[in-house]
Order: sequence, then C-alpha cells, then structure tokens
Amino acid sequence: MTTSTNRVRISQWDALLLESLRSLGWSNEELIRRVQQNELPTDGPSDFDYAELATGLASKEPEVFVSAVTDGYQIKYNTIRGINSWIAAAFGREPELSLEEGSEAVTSELTQAEYERLERVLSFGWGIQEVRPAIGNTAGLYRIVPAVQTTSM
Repeated sequence: MTTSTNRVRISQWDALLLESLRSLGWSNEELIRRVQQNELPTDGPSDFDYAELATGLASKEPEVFVSAVTDGYQIKYNTIRGINSWIAAAFGREPELSLEEGSEAVTSELTQAEYERLERVLSFGWGIQEVRPAIGNTAGLYRIVPAVQTTSM
C-alpha cells in the first residue's frame, strides 16, 4: 500500500496537465513515453500546452514524473479553482464552485473510488465533507472545503 510519505508531490498545474492527458485513455507506459518524447496533442478539448509538462517536470525531474504517473502523487498546493479543474479533468465531472467568502467550496458527486483518490491527491489545508455518502456504485455528494471550515461545521 502506498502511503502519503511515499507519494511524490507535484504542482497543481502539472497534476492538471497529467490528468488531462490521462483522459485520453493512454496507459501509464504510453503516457510516460509520449511526454518524454514530446509526442503530445497540440489541439483538443482543452487549451493546455502539454509541452510544459515535457520540458518541465518530465525533463527536470524525470524520477518524480514517472513516480507521479505510476504510483500517484499529492498536489503541493491547491487552490479552490484548481480543485474544481482537477475534478473536471480527472473524473470528467463538472463540480459546483462556490466562492462566497467564508463558505468557499467545491461540491461534486464522487464514487467511493473517486473520493479516495481525491483524498490522496489534495494538498494539506483541505478537507472533504460528506453530504450524501457513496453507496456501492452509486456516487455520493461531497464538499471540498478549506480545512478551517471542516472543523467549524
């Protein structure tokens, strides 16, 4: 079992690029190879410049990049809009974003597996509140909030 101390930490931007590429259905091996050889899409559903991943993380920290793809990762620092975008990229869901001061949150339906994956990826300082639990293959409803909100609610 991989613990949080064994997962590499990557930037939110690198995580978004990586999850957007994963959505193309590539295997881990193909994803690694394509990024390392800079054989990346230049157009598509997103406006991402995937070359940033190839010339950045994959070339400057190749061991970290491969570990992030194969073993998972934790994001170094999340923003609320970044969490919203990560959920959309990783799970193909459009979460609800609330930016009201004092009650900022990202609300999304998540399966149990998606919940567990999000929990492993979130940076320190964020918590997940259960609104409606996931049961079996049925998605539940969850709010991702700054950690200070999880203790005061």
